[in-house]
Amino acid sequence: MDVMPLLLLVAGSAAVAGLARRTPVAAPLLLVAAGLAASYIPGIPDYTLDPHIVLPLLLPPLLHTAALDSSYLDLRANLRPVALLSFGYVLFATLVVGWAAYLLIPDLPLAAAMVLGAVVAPPDAVAATAIARKLGLPSRITTILQGESLVNDATAITAYKVALAAAVGVGATWGDGIREFAVASLGGIGIGVVLMVPLHWLRCRLRDEALLENTLSLLIPFTAYAAAEQVGASGVLAVVVVGLYLGHRSWQVDFETRLQEEAVWKVVSFVLESAVFALIGLQLPVVLRGLGEFGTGRALGYAAVVFAVVVVARYVWVFPATYLPRALSARIRTREPDTHWTAPVIVGWAGMRGVVSLAIAFSVPAVVHGGGPFPARNLVLFLTFTTVLATLVVQGLTLPPLIRALRLPARDPQAETLAEAQAQNDASRAAEARLDELLEDPRNALPGPLSDRLRTVLERRRNAVWERLGTVNAETGESVDETYRRLSRDMIDAERRVFVELRDARRIDDEMLRTLLRRLDLEEAAAYRERA
Repeated sequence: MDVMPLLLLVAGSAAVAGLARRTPVAAPLLLVAAGLAASYIPGIPDYTLDPHIVLPLLLPPLLHTAALDSSYLDLRANLRPVALLSFGYVLFATLVVGWAAYLLIPDLPLAAAMVLGAVVAPPDAVAATAIARKLGLPSRITTILQGESLVNDATAITAYKVALAAAVGVGATWGDGIREFAVASLGGIGIGVVLMVPLHWLRCRLRDEALLENTLSLLIPFTAYAAAEQVGASGVLAVVVVGLYLGHRSWQVDFETRLQEEAVWKVVSFVLESAVFALIGLQLPVVLRGLGEFGTGRALGYAAVVFAVVVVARYVWVFPATYLPRALSARIRTREPDTHWTAPVIVGWAGMRGVVSLAIAFSVPAVVHGGGPFPARNLVLFLTFTTVLATLVVQGLTLPPLIRALRLPARDPQAETLAEAQAQNDASRAAEARLDELLEDPRNALPGPLSDRLRTVLERRRNAVWERLGTVNAETGESVDETYRRLSRDMIDAERRVFVELRDARRIDDEMLRTLLRRLDLEEAAAYRERA
């Protein structure tokens, strides 16, 4: 197996994603554009999107890391809008886009049109949530977009399987579809529930073995996905349930495990997300070569209509799903805050499609049950590619200016800092009370300077957040707390240089150097995380 194309893909996509951090353009958009441009460079190999690799090998870790970073409590608080989008909207979009394609494209069977509808139905919120966080959108909108992207792939894949069974001639009734959807959904959730507790128990039993715990962490999403798929359930839902539970309980594992796990999954997520968005752009030559009997102009006309239907269908669903439940239920009106009209506008426009749609499309078989070709398979691939590309470029590029133009109420950093300071104050006082209790025991006797140092650390932690609310230095633009941390890090750098000089002078060995540097690294990491 030639690994050079894979290395080129990973290295190139990582470089472009790194460049995107220095530009106002969201990384997914720049990666797709770079992939499109690279696909026409002579000598660049063809990168064919293999669904047997993308779905079981790339989708589980991406879902797992998103679930770990999601808030179970926030998702539970927004369960209704998330469910309406991830289940209701995906099924609605499947039917609307499929029916429109059936009416638009001559000789396209209804079942094959529904396959196309299921393929382009699930939005991928990676780009949308990245933009939402960058622009400081209200957390509820970000939570809803995140929650939708966690679950909607399972709905789309199930709908695709039902439509595909009818298209290839295996046969599928409405009853079969409902039964398969129930088995996939309930089975995936059930597998996740069965696995999440023992996996968390095992992680806690491996306390103080951070390397083993993180090795287990890397295996968890693949294990959950494979276990669910083996019994015909939704691997996507199994991964999401396990990830949400482990993320909610992450405070119970060792601190070193958390530090390593966060770093590991950040790297995995960065590399995979960069590679899959670059792959979208690199698919263009493959898709165009397979267009076959459909002319480019005619296919582009179909693509424009499908894109328009995808955009309109999302708004047709989002606005009623936002306001009808409030109009029909006094309980919802009482329990939930009023929704400003700008929120559904943003959620509706944030329906960018991604690599999952392409992976599902490439899994469409070339032949049907009787041995004949799958009807308009090449056109389905082309329309999927153009829909993904159009949503990423058109909606992705216009979403930031739309958000600015609508002037949504942004997060209040002062209020967030105040809430953080109050939480830290309560925690520090509890820790101080616990310290007093421990020091009363003669077995915990400490010299005065050491016990004072413990109290100083608590006081420093308690005051750090409050200081962020204070005035800034007129010359440096820093708060007192930021200046303190900068000076602290400069002092750490000075210590680090001395340790290296001592190693080079052979006064300490490399093993001792690594031990000393690790202590400094942990102190510096703590200072950095406080600032972040």
